[in-house]
Amino acid sequence: MDNAANLPGLKPAFDTQETSNLLQSPVIALQPTSSKEADKQLDEWLDAARKRGENEFADHVGNNASLKGFLSAVFELSPFLCSLAKKYPVVLALCWKEGFEPALESALAEIENQSFHYNDEATLCSKLRIAKNQSALICGLADLGGWWSWKTVSAAITRTADSALAAATRHLLAEAGKAGQLELGDLQFPDRGSGYSVLAMGKHGAGELNYSSDIDLIIFFDPDAPAILDPDESVKLFVRMTRSLVRIMQERTADGYVFRMDLRLRPDPGSMPLAIPLPVALNYYESRGQNWERAALIKARPVAGDLDIGRQFLNELGPFIWRRYLDYAAIADVHSIKRQIQNHRGYNDVHVPGHNVKLGRGGIREIEFFVQTQQLIAGGRNPILRERRTVEMLHLLVEQNWIEQDTADDLASSYAFLRDLEHRLQIVADAQTHTLPEERGELKAIAHLCGQTNMKAFEKMVVAHLANVESHYAALFAAEDLLSTEQGNLSFTGDDDDPGTVDNLLSMGFENPSRAISVVRGWHFGRHPAVQSQQAREQLTELTPALLMEFCETRQADETLLNFDEFLKGLPSGIQLFSVLKANPRLLTLLSWVLSAAPRLARIITRRPHVFDGVLEPGFFEVAPSVELWQETLQRSLVQARDYEDGLDRFRIFSAEQKFLIGIRLISGAINPHQAAESFSQLAELLLLRMVDWVGSAFKDRHGEVQGAEFALVALGNLGTYELTAGSDLDIMLIYRYDPDQDESDGSVPLHASQYFGRFAQRLIAAMKAPTAQGIVYELDFRLRPHGSAGPIATSLQAFQQHFEEGAWTWERLAMARARVLGGESSFREELEIALNKAVSPDGSKAKMAKDILKMRLLMDKERPAREVWDVKLAEGGLVDIEFLAQTEILFGNLEKQRTIGDGLQSLSEQKLQNDNVTLLKAHGNFIRVIQVLRLCLDSEVPTREGPRGMIELLLQQLDLPDMKSAEAYLKDSQTVVRQIFVERLEAYAAQS
Repeated sequence: MDNAANLPGLKPAFDTQETSNLLQSPVIALQPTSSKEADKQLDEWLDAARKRGENEFADHVGNNASLKGFLSAVFELSPFLCSLAKKYPVVLALCWKEGFEPALESALAEIENQSFHYNDEATLCSKLRIAKNQSALICGLADLGGWWSWKTVSAAITRTADSALAAATRHLLAEAGKAGQLELGDLQFPDRGSGYSVLAMGKHGAGELNYSSDIDLIIFFDPDAPAILDPDESVKLFVRMTRSLVRIMQERTADGYVFRMDLRLRPDPGSMPLAIPLPVALNYYESRGQNWERAALIKARPVAGDLDIGRQFLNELGPFIWRRYLDYAAIADVHSIKRQIQNHRGYNDVHVPGHNVKLGRGGIREIEFFVQTQQLIAGGRNPILRERRTVEMLHLLVEQNWIEQDTADDLASSYAFLRDLEHRLQIVADAQTHTLPEERGELKAIAHLCGQTNMKAFEKMVVAHLANVESHYAALFAAEDLLSTEQGNLSFTGDDDDPGTVDNLLSMGFENPSRAISVVRGWHFGRHPAVQSQQAREQLTELTPALLMEFCETRQADETLLNFDEFLKGLPSGIQLFSVLKANPRLLTLLSWVLSAAPRLARIITRRPHVFDGVLEPGFFEVAPSVELWQETLQRSLVQARDYEDGLDRFRIFSAEQKFLIGIRLISGAINPHQAAESFSQLAELLLLRMVDWVGSAFKDRHGEVQGAEFALVALGNLGTYELTAGSDLDIMLIYRYDPDQDESDGSVPLHASQYFGRFAQRLIAAMKAPTAQGIVYELDFRLRPHGSAGPIATSLQAFQQHFEEGAWTWERLAMARARVLGGESSFREELEIALNKAVSPDGSKAKMAKDILKMRLLMDKERPAREVWDVKLAEGGLVDIEFLAQTEILFGNLEKQRTIGDGLQSLSEQKLQNDNVTLLKAHGNFIRVIQVLRLCLDSEVPTREGPRGMIELLLQQLDLPDMKSAEAYLKDSQTVVRQIFVERLEAYAAQS
């Protein structure tokens, strides 16, 4: 690498005598791009100067070819300076008469008068803006003429910012004192002892501001400061004051603005107030502070308000910023800091038009990070390496044998060049830009502002400096990036979105990369309990690239990321989960799929993250869910219940967990939809029977027992035939029998047997379906009992038998075709099963029943029509048609009750070998697959085509079809055939005599 002497630079050099004035010829001979426009602007300025009484200076300019040429070029190339010069010709005259430094002193004199305070905010705002404008004009002229170096220019801009902040802060504190909100010791010096301190960060803290810099600040206060009257109200007071400070500094008026303020470098800006109590800030940095924040705090400097408190704060932060030892996690974060300014793959070649001289390769930020990284590593052991300023630190690194002299010279030279170039980009129009123009005419103007009229030479100069910086920077960061992907780098440090990361996330599939960056940055801030420990944050940082890639595989990356963030919010700790996900990519893929494709499961997992614990159990995917294991697990949990209500919550938690885990096994392919239906049904049966015991125990404590009485539950519908889905209600009846001679319970509050079992049924319903923070166990539906909603909630066996003997409705007999007994003593079960079988026996002619069934089904079409072809339960020719057919065959004695509808259809097809039965069996299997997936993934009336892509892919996989169009056509054809079979068979039965 060439040393600094051989690197091209702006000629002549910028570091000439700093005390010159406009009497002397400019060091840089600027050339306008348009002589006509330059002359026009100069003439307008001369008129403005004479109108303001500056005739002597105007005459001098007109007679001095060198100065005239310089000013005409400035006015043409920088509309910003031109407008200021016309507004303040007296400032140029002062630069001519006394020099640039005295002119700056004059511009800032009034706002730097500490004992002077403005009585009204409007006057203050005007004075601050005028001072800022005049300072910018002085700096711009001294800069473009080469009288001041970039260091002097930056120092002057920084001083202006410091002075404006101090004046505004003094004004606000004085006003609070006058209003009785603060007890200030001296209203002439309201900042002293106020406890309110403004800390400058970044370039502001280092004294290296540019023309259009935001000023990065952290504002905090000491709640124990003597000026604070009410510590409980101090946050509100100082937040209001900070908002006023922001308004005073950056609100645009007729005089412009002062400086834009950026408060995002404060601890966890998404949740912390604008003004932070000192103990809160210290606790944050000690417990959750990150290495990029350590780097930012290297340049921190108290600039306004209570300076003593600011210095005390930085002293207390010393152990956080300057660690004696650096662990591997911190080194990894240093690499992440590097990536904050690094663009995505494919941007290695530097093209001058459009290049960002701050964030781009070889830019200013790389030099600053080159310095700060080594300060983080060595500054803890060596206090000499704690300098805020960039170039001075380069020389200190040489002195302390961290870098070679040539490296320091190269980087210092390039830093000076790039800072000068940055100043020229911004002085054109007071725009906060760091990007070289794409348009050739605008780029030519920048070259002219740099004193270069040869564009090829200018571009060569720019590329040489960028390459110089990149070379040294790459040598320092030769280690492999931890957060790189095949697409490029991912960086979430700092307060601004890294352009390379934004582009990378867009290319990966994120539609809102800024929101994604904000979410991940929130993890770095430890905003959730799961990421508040350093170890958890380190693990998640390493896991982040894989997470984002998995989210992108879902083709709805943004929503999946937000769902994962909600999931994290509910986790008490993340260390175990992150470790397992890192070690088991299959689980990572599965979690991503759930969060993207199954909103129903995603809501469960985000509300109750602990349900995912079961997936982490060894062999989860190899072992099918076991009723015996469920019994043991539920019993262990219930034994620990504190009371009745706590036990009910344990039922709810267990139900949610196990339904979720069945669903996970289904979508992962560990079980198929028919096995899932069986598992959902077995789980529901277990929970029902255990809840009967739990409710019964509490019920007996109050009402005792009806001696000799017995009862059982009867499962109906999908529960009766083991075909529940994730979203099913439970259709049941409670049937009891008692001895008329012992018809009252023996508890402290006795009840007649009919009341006893009715109350018990109500208590069971409440226990199962009453919603709490833990959700519900199951919805229970008793409407299929004799007489429906008009009948008693619990039915005696005698009443049940009498109802069906005397002539039940056809729909009631049809329902009994899927009934089975749950629980109860064996003798009572046998008697009840006999009653259920009799209830299925035809009453009257089969023809009438067939007509009733057909009429009932067609009425359902009108009253509960299917929304779409995917509504395979209610669709004409859907599951209801098939179930009604199977139940009809049972009613008519053509088919014995089977465990499931599918088993019944299989039996029919084997008995009669009819093509229709085979068709029904196949359609039933496909409909079951569809409904299991839909009920698992969705819990709202979302059109299937608008559902998550992952869910759609799973549906297509279950049907073994390539796309939605094919699947919908297939389902429609199946439903048409099923409806045809249904109608033909029922009409055939109806025609029989």
